[in-house]
Amino acid sequence: MNNNPTRAATATVLILLVGCSHPLEIVGDGDILAVSGSRSCSLEEHHAGAATCEKNYVAAGYDETYLASPRSGWAFERWENCPDEKPQISGCRFSVPLEAVRAFYGDTAPPLIAHFSEIPAPNPPIAPLYDASTPLEPAQQISTTSALITRFSDRARDRHAREDEFQAYDHYLAHYWEHRTAAVEIIDTIGRGGDTITFNVTTQWQLSPNQAELRFFYRGINTVAEYHNNGVMIPIDDTHYSRSVAYNNKTNAPLEPGDRLEFELSQFLEAVPNGRNNYYGTTYLYIVGQGLVPWQARGVFGDFSTQLEDSFAIPEAGWLGGNTTLPYQYSNEPDNHFLQMATNLSSLNGQNFVLGRRVHHTDFEDGGHNESPKNPPFDALAGLLGNHYINHSCVSCHARNGRALPPAEGQPLTRYVVKVADASGNPHPAIGRVLQPESSTGNAEAGILLQSWQETMGLRRPIYSFLGVEPEQFSTRIAPQLVGMGLLEAIKEEDIEALADPDDLDDDGISGRMRRVRDPESGQFRLGRFGWKASQASVRHQVASALNTDLGVMTSTFPTPDCGPMQMDCGASGAELPDEHLDMLTAYISLLGVRARRGLTEPDALAGEALFADSGCIACHVSTFTTTAYHPHAELRNQTIHPYTDLMLHDMGPGLASTLNEADSSGSEWRTAPLWGIGLTAGVSGGEAYLHDGRARNLEEAILWHGGEAEESKQAFVALTAAQRLAVIAFLKTL
Repeated sequence: MNNNPTRAATATVLILLVGCSHPLEIVGDGDILAVSGSRSCSLEEHHAGAATCEKNYVAAGYDETYLASPRSGWAFERWENCPDEKPQISGCRFSVPLEAVRAFYGDTAPPLIAHFSEIPAPNPPIAPLYDASTPLEPAQQISTTSALITRFSDRARDRHAREDEFQAYDHYLAHYWEHRTAAVEIIDTIGRGGDTITFNVTTQWQLSPNQAELRFFYRGINTVAEYHNNGVMIPIDDTHYSRSVAYNNKTNAPLEPGDRLEFELSQFLEAVPNGRNNYYGTTYLYIVGQGLVPWQARGVFGDFSTQLEDSFAIPEAGWLGGNTTLPYQYSNEPDNHFLQMATNLSSLNGQNFVLGRRVHHTDFEDGGHNESPKNPPFDALAGLLGNHYINHSCVSCHARNGRALPPAEGQPLTRYVVKVADASGNPHPAIGRVLQPESSTGNAEAGILLQSWQETMGLRRPIYSFLGVEPEQFSTRIAPQLVGMGLLEAIKEEDIEALADPDDLDDDGISGRMRRVRDPESGQFRLGRFGWKASQASVRHQVASALNTDLGVMTSTFPTPDCGPMQMDCGASGAELPDEHLDMLTAYISLLGVRARRGLTEPDALAGEALFADSGCIACHVSTFTTTAYHPHAELRNQTIHPYTDLMLHDMGPGLASTLNEADSSGSEWRTAPLWGIGLTAGVSGGEAYLHDGRARNLEEAILWHGGEAEESKQAFVALTAAQRLAVIAFLKTL
């Protein structure tokens, strides 16, 4: 395919030539052949601006028949400005007196344009993102003849995990990316002939010699932060420390395989340059001989007839994100669920995670951080905001990494992406492919407001109004939650392909299909996984695409600004954000932990799970996958996960259709949204809004909007009793 911008400009701008002429123009890959042989126009001539293509002089009694001849892999689509088409031969007869030409167009006849379209491969082969040749980060856990070795990362925290009165455990403190992560190595010799577990800790900054504590075995008698075995680690040097444990204070016996060892590291820093010195760490539960597990507290603090909030492993049925799964939250911070490091975050990635988080929270105009005013600006990113953009930072749309909420009526869509096109589905001349309503040049593309909601039988749909340019086609997409994206990237392509049934050969009414997208870096076809239309194949591509259109920041992945052919102030092409920052931001998004499923023994939720399956919802919201062994990040390899998606496109019917057809996906096709984390939406986002444009105010409305391939499942839900419908919702809220 020829993507030369010169040709594209030629195809869209009317060229008025000196004298009485009749230009021939080509859009796509093909030739214009004149029957007389004297006025033909080859693609090469057109591309080079040859006279036979630009000047086709008209004389009195002008009479010529042209034939459209597509190149290999292309098809003739249509003529433009043809007064007498000959469809049977893909031809156009142009016959007009010279006087009529001069009277109508001055001294130039209208250009005759032949449009050719590329013939898509019916099923282009999909190249896997990762395979046996992919370079891998070291394993997060290895088993040797002498020990089980686990390596992970921790970060500084304000308070302790069970202190709900402070609401200060899951949040992030000022300067969190400076000297405040630690790499931990657990060498467990129990069951391998040894009798100790040794913790080796590497910090970013020297710890206070008398306060470098590592606590073992939760006690919780006098406070909810009390441990049996408190001790100071042995310093090896300024940033390396060690402490061992051999005795189980709960059983009053030597450690054995299967023992529960809760621990908490304290980073009491010695005169750190910025911010305070003293921090606590994450509360982890280690099962001797097994490794780190997501935990839950049992019992009631202060009630000695119970287990005093002691920690136990969450049953594996609740591990939605495999070993990335987070423990239940006890610090009363419902808005911070989606901000956490994966439980199994590798010792290599702790610092990369927080550095990527800093990029996520940075304003690309002034470099400011959106959280504590004590955080210094990120000067290296200041000034990168594009000429046209939607928001100033990633977190402006993805607040707390959760789902965005629609604006009030009459207000602009500040946390949406609005895809646009002209009447033919091409980039809009004055906008491009994405509406960027904000401008640093003073020349805004256009604006869009949520004018009102139109409600029918309890369901509402948005009505929009445009300010300035109104595109012929558009589709609004609200910002989704971000957790679990790295795990979705790690699902094996063949597992998705096994679910695909584009022609509904099994006659179940479900015809989900994989979306094949072009890799912007390698050019290969990949499985589309991310975005409302599965338009990007990897987390890196999705992040770079959002930087490009949402912030106007160019990267090596997408170095060209989104621009319509009539726009003159889109800015220069070329990478602006260094790859190191793109890589860290990608790592941060990829390695966010997924909260554990809740309500594992609640009768209503379990009944709702069965009804969810019986209603056919599970056909698209597929519950379980095992990730690839070849993902670069060790944390994401070989994980059994429960995302409740098939990552495929499904026709959801006219009720959810937009006017925009995006490449090979129709306006009514949408990727199956993952459901993990959906029950935490209200706490994280401060409200509920579901589906691609946020129209559904609760989960029941979201179900009732389903149509098309999901119509039968929706009707099965509608046919349930009121109590049964509530049970389905109760199940969804446990995810």
